[in-house]
Amino acid sequence: MTEPNTTTSLKPSSLEFDRENPRLAEYGITKKSSDEEITDILWDAMDVRELVQSISASGFFTHEPLIVSSEADKNRNIVIEGNRRLAAIRLLLGRKADDTRGIPEISKQVRDSLAAIPVIKTTRKEAWRYLGFKHVNGPAKWSSYAKAKYISDIHSNYRVSLEDIAKQIGDGHRTVQRLYRGLMVIEQAEKERVYDREDRYNQRFAFSHLYTGLDYDGVSEFLDLKPETQETASPVPKKKLNELGELCVWLYGSKKKETPPLIQSQNPDLRQLDAALRSREAVAALRSGSTLSKAFEISRPASSVFEEALIAAKRELSTARAHLTTGYDKSEALLRIAGSIAEVADDIYEEMERKRSPGRKPRMTEN
Repeated sequence: MTEPNTTTSLKPSSLEFDRENPRLAEYGITKKSSDEEITDILWDAMDVRELVQSISASGFFTHEPLIVSSEADKNRNIVIEGNRRLAAIRLLLGRKADDTRGIPEISKQVRDSLAAIPVIKTTRKEAWRYLGFKHVNGPAKWSSYAKAKYISDIHSNYRVSLEDIAKQIGDGHRTVQRLYRGLMVIEQAEKERVYDREDRYNQRFAFSHLYTGLDYDGVSEFLDLKPETQETASPVPKKKLNELGELCVWLYGSKKKETPPLIQSQNPDLRQLDAALRSREAVAALRSGSTLSKAFEISRPASSVFEEALIAAKRELSTARAHLTTGYDKSEALLRIAGSIAEVADDIYEEMERKRSPGRKPRMTEN
């Protein structure tokens, strides 16, 4: 990776936030978003507070210039590396006495150091290899969605292979393919109008639910999904677009329909959804509005349910036996419950014996 080296100094007021930054896109920032919206996101989600304190105490560190993409035709200087620092500088220079963030007042020396900021001018195409590893796997690692968006932008805009991108950002080739496929799936859902990310129930877009789930056999078969090695912009066949819309609602919910997502956390919810999608009856239950736990139970083999129930019953009875001496208060009701348990246990045992040895006579029990 070669670092761009054309250095100059620019006033902070001449610098613009990068509205195409994948990390900002994750929070709903678009080309129309205001500087105030971007500053709020950077402050709330990306620890700009720490930079404000550092710069207010020591000034701007000139040895680490911002990376700027200069669009000559529009006379714009877009910061493609250093948006957090730009936000910190603007907050310090534009400090207001009633600012609720607690921005510190800076000395004249620090203010002078912020009058012109060192920047490196380059283009996005020239800078991506240098910025790839620094951005994606640097000290403040990007989320899976930000990574996927960055990978997709480089792949489509500059015709760089996913294998080459993987080498530059320090990730495995298959990981990059999985992230790319995940992004293509959600973008296909939006393009085909079977789901809209803006309709998701929760504010944060949990992209990892999708790209992780696509690796599971149940999810993959439900969508008839193409393997990540195909690197296609349409991983889901047209005949499965309705199923794609259903999956997105189960993963992310819908504000319009007031439907919360089935997936609250990847473990165990994503595995349970995968199991449910393998069962026709469980899928029908999900479509009728059943809970994930109910659909999961429907999908499970009867042998697994029986074994787990039997083991759980033994465990609970062992606990009761351990506390019998000090815990039983001679209650008639509890005695009857114990008798009912004994009868059920005998019935289960007799039936198991008959199934195991069909020709064997049942054992005699006392009345």
